[in-house]
Amino acid sequence: MKKVGIALLGLGVVGSGTYRILQAKKEKIERDYGVSIEVKKVLEKDLSKAEALGIDLNKVSCDINNVLNDDSISVVAEFFGGTEPARTFLVQCLERGKSVVTSNKELFSKHWPDLENAARKTGAGIYFEASCGGGVPIIRALHDSMQGNDVLEIKGIVNGTTNYILSNMTDNGSDYDATLKEAQRLGYAEANPSADVDGYDSTYKLSILSSLSFNKRVPYTSIYREGISKVTKEDIKFGKEFGMTVKLLAISKNVNGKIEAHVYPAFIPNDHPLAKVGGAFNGIYVVGDNVGELMFYGKGAGDLPTGSAIVSDIVTAATKESHRRYPFILEEAAQDFNDDFISEYFIRLSAKDESGVLSTITGIFGKAGISIDAMVQKAGSNGRATIAFVTQKTTELTFRKALEELQSASCISEVSSVIRVEK
Repeated sequence: MKKVGIALLGLGVVGSGTYRILQAKKEKIERDYGVSIEVKKVLEKDLSKAEALGIDLNKVSCDINNVLNDDSISVVAEFFGGTEPARTFLVQCLERGKSVVTSNKELFSKHWPDLENAARKTGAGIYFEASCGGGVPIIRALHDSMQGNDVLEIKGIVNGTTNYILSNMTDNGSDYDATLKEAQRLGYAEANPSADVDGYDSTYKLSILSSLSFNKRVPYTSIYREGISKVTKEDIKFGKEFGMTVKLLAISKNVNGKIEAHVYPAFIPNDHPLAKVGGAFNGIYVVGDNVGELMFYGKGAGDLPTGSAIVSDIVTAATKESHRRYPFILEEAAQDFNDDFISEYFIRLSAKDESGVLSTITGIFGKAGISIDAMVQKAGSNGRATIAFVTQKTTELTFRKALEELQSASCISEVSSVIRVEK
C-alpha cells in the first residue's frame, strides 16, 4: 500500500476538523483508495490544540523548515487564513515538490499565479476544493464534469454569514443591525464582519469560480462589489409583495465572449432554486450550454463540512501521479470585461403624495427607454408616500442616468433603495 506523509499548517477550526476526519476515516481511505495517510508534522503555536486532538507533540512546531526539510512529506494542507505567511509557506512547499491543499480563498484569489508558477517548476499539485462553498463540491464539478459544456453563467450564494443575516431579516422582519449582532453572538459573524457583509469574501470566491469556468483569469479587482448593509426590512417587505427574496449573489456570465462579474444583493423570484437556500447554507447555480441548469447546495463553512473537502483534496493529491496545471492563470487578465451589464432594478423612494407623481416617474424612465414592470404605492405621513417599483431589463449605464434625473425631480423627496433584480 502506498504511504503518504502530510503536514498540517494550523489547527484552527478547519484544521482540527480535518485531523479528526483523517483519523476517523483512515481505514476507509486505505481500503477504498489504497493509500495510507500519516500526519508527519504540524505547525501550531498553541500546543493545547494538538493535545486535545491526541497529536504527538514531537510532531508540533512553529518552524516551516521542519516541513520543508522532511522528504517523507508530499502533501501540505494550510489552515492559517490571510495572505501571509500562508503565501510564502505554500510557495516554498511547492518549490520543494510538495503538493498543497488550501481553503484560503483570499490567498488563492490574490496569489494563484504565484502558486502556479512555483508548482510548474516541480510538478507539484495545487488543490482548493474547500475555497469556494465549504463542503459543496463545486470545484471538482467544474474541473471534471463540464467538459462537454461551455459555462454560460454562475450565480451563487457563497457566503453563509450574509445568507444567515438576510434569511433572518426575511423570516423575522428584523432590521440589519439587530440581525448582525445576533449573528455575531452565535458565531456566524466576526467581531469585524466587513469581509463578509461588504462582499469581499464572495468576491474572492467568484474570482476563483469564474476563472475556472471561463478558462481565463478573472481577477477579484475586476469584479464589481457591493455589500448588504444598506438592505432594510422595508425593502424585504416590498420584495415579498413582488414575489421576490433578497440574497447576496456572486454572479458571473459569459455574454458573447465578454465576462460580467458582480457581487451584490439582489432580489430573485421566490421560485428560483437559490431563493430556498436559507440560514448559513450555500447554493451555487451553474448553467452550461448543453447540460442546462445545475444546482449545488450544502454547508458552506464549519469544521467538518470544510474539513471533508480538504480531506478529499488530500486523498486526491496523494493518489495522483501527475497534477492539473492552470496555464490560463499565468496570462495577463484579458480586458474583455463588460461593466455596462443588463439587469432589472428595484427602487424604493419617498415622494409627495399628490397627483402627477407616478406620471413623472414613468415619464423619466420611459424617456430612457426603460419600462416599469410592477409598482406599489403606500400612503405615508406629512404629505409623503412610499413608492416601490421594479423595472424591466435595461443596461446599468442607462439606468444610472435615469436614476440621476429621478433624484433631481422636485416631487421626489428621497430615493431610499436601489437593489438589482435577477430572474
